Amino acid sequence: MDYLVNLSLLTPDPELDARIRGAAVTIRRALAPELELVTGWVRQTFSPGWSSETTVAFSRQPVSCFLATREGRLVGFAVYDAIARGFFGPTGVDEAARGAGIGHALLLATLLDMRVMGYGYAIIGDVGPSEFYERTVGARQIPDSEPGVYAGLLKNLD
Repeated sequence: MDYLVNLSLLTPDPELDARIRGAAVTIRRALAPELELVTGWVRQTFSPGWSSETTVAFSRQPVSCFLATREGRLVGFAVYDAIARGFFGPTGVDEAARGAGIGHALLLATLLDMRVMGYGYAIIGDVGPSEFYERTVGARQIPDSEPGVYAGLLKNLD
């Protein structure tokens, strides 16, 4: 099921920013020379499909991929405009770094950037943790959104 976020309702969250700083994490836009490092990490940590979508985000200008780093190491990522224009995701945080608000901070940074780029709404496709998106950014289920943009996606049968 897909979800919709009204970007005009979002505001920066100073408490979340302080929490992220306290965890020694930096949230920032990815840089083009980081393509191989980031897509390799996403492939190894999550999936080849997510790595492919991340590659598309690097092809945008400006790059539509945000990173969470700690001590020069990648601990999370989020992208938009990868599977389709106006879509947020994929996104993920290294398992060892979860629980510090990194996923929330990546989500908010990415959605706020989408608003700056002129989007009024963002679609979160094929949502997994729906309660998280509902709670953090007021996402609402889009009726009749299944099977969505991922319908007919090739599967690796090996």
